[in-house]
Amino acid sequence: MKIAFILRRFPTLSETFILNQITGLMDLGHTVDIYSTMESDTEKIHPDVNSYRLLYHLKRLSVPKGWGARVAGALPALARGLLSSPLPTLRSLDVFRFGRSATSLRLLYLASSFNKRYDIIHCHYGVLGDMGITLKKLGAGADIIVTSFHGFDITTWVGKHGELVYDDLFSEGDLFLPISEKWRQRLIELGCPSEKILVHHMGVDCERFTFKPRLLDKEGKIELASVARFVEKKGLEYSIRAVAALMDEYPRLRYTIAGNGELFEDMRKLVENLGASQCIKLSGWMPQNRILELLQKSHILITPSVTAANGDQEGIPVVLMEAMAMGLQIVTTIHSGIPELVEEGVTGKLVPERDPIALENALRELLETPDEWSRMGRAGREKVESKFNSRKQVLKLVRYYDELTGTSS
Repeated sequence: MKIAFILRRFPTLSETFILNQITGLMDLGHTVDIYSTMESDTEKIHPDVNSYRLLYHLKRLSVPKGWGARVAGALPALARGLLSSPLPTLRSLDVFRFGRSATSLRLLYLASSFNKRYDIIHCHYGVLGDMGITLKKLGAGADIIVTSFHGFDITTWVGKHGELVYDDLFSEGDLFLPISEKWRQRLIELGCPSEKILVHHMGVDCERFTFKPRLLDKEGKIELASVARFVEKKGLEYSIRAVAALMDEYPRLRYTIAGNGELFEDMRKLVENLGASQCIKLSGWMPQNRILELLQKSHILITPSVTAANGDQEGIPVVLMEAMAMGLQIVTTIHSGIPELVEEGVTGKLVPERDPIALENALRELLETPDEWSRMGRAGREKVESKFNSRKQVLKLVRYYDELTGTSS
């Protein structure tokens, strides 16, 4: 099967869940091309990007910003399009049907970029679904459009553009794959036909994550970790405050936060102001191999996700799946789809958002009951293996594709 993925950025380290889908499909023998709408950092990339030679499958969907530059590049774009896909290219100039999208020449650049036909176009994030629908109307790319919804596309994007923003997408799209039951319900509220929706969890390759029961060492040293971008919805302020409140009670406690972002300096100052620099380390960006080393030596992962002031929310953080597959204890929040992965008292601890005292109490409860760690760690591994295993999820995805294309046996 030939599949085109339309993404915002590729490669990007924060979206390994999409990378797992792409490599999983390629492992099964499918052809995957990747179209991204924004530039990305090709220096800090996941090892799989190189091992699967994915940059050779990558094409940028770019439209020159200035009108002059757009006009200057229009003739080469037209020539490319007429050679590879003449009918879609000519349709892209139909101002009577497409109005300003045609006169702005945006459709010309889009049509000329898709010089192949695919069985499926899979758009990750609802904000790119309309691009897939436009290609479908032009007769370019593919006739079947699948759209995955993750987080901001169903929270802040809807808040900014209104609850009718996806009406055309819902009408013309073929299948919608929210990553959680919570988002499935939200899509229905927004008017998406329920028969077009299937919850499809993102996942991790469990074979890459070695399970290890977490035990206290003889010295009583306790390692906590978070892996997150330093942005509001990650809620790192609250985990920092919670751990700082415990450091006198547990002098052997150490907390490492791996990541970078716009709030890094604010969080560094918070650690200093709380007098917690000896206990809490902000390590900055880490490559994947060092993140795995951090998780392997840690006892507890803290993921204190919150709803940002602009309404932005997580999906289900992949680092939670990775940590659970490795046997770590989990402390996280009742946020978005996280309770669909983490069950209170069974696979981890769940607390309300923006509540450092609740985080502190949950951590203390874990620290006082290390005999429960093995049971909870194994339950977490089993949950990921059964419901969030990327290999199993890719097989499901292929079945969905087969049903859409009429090739299922």
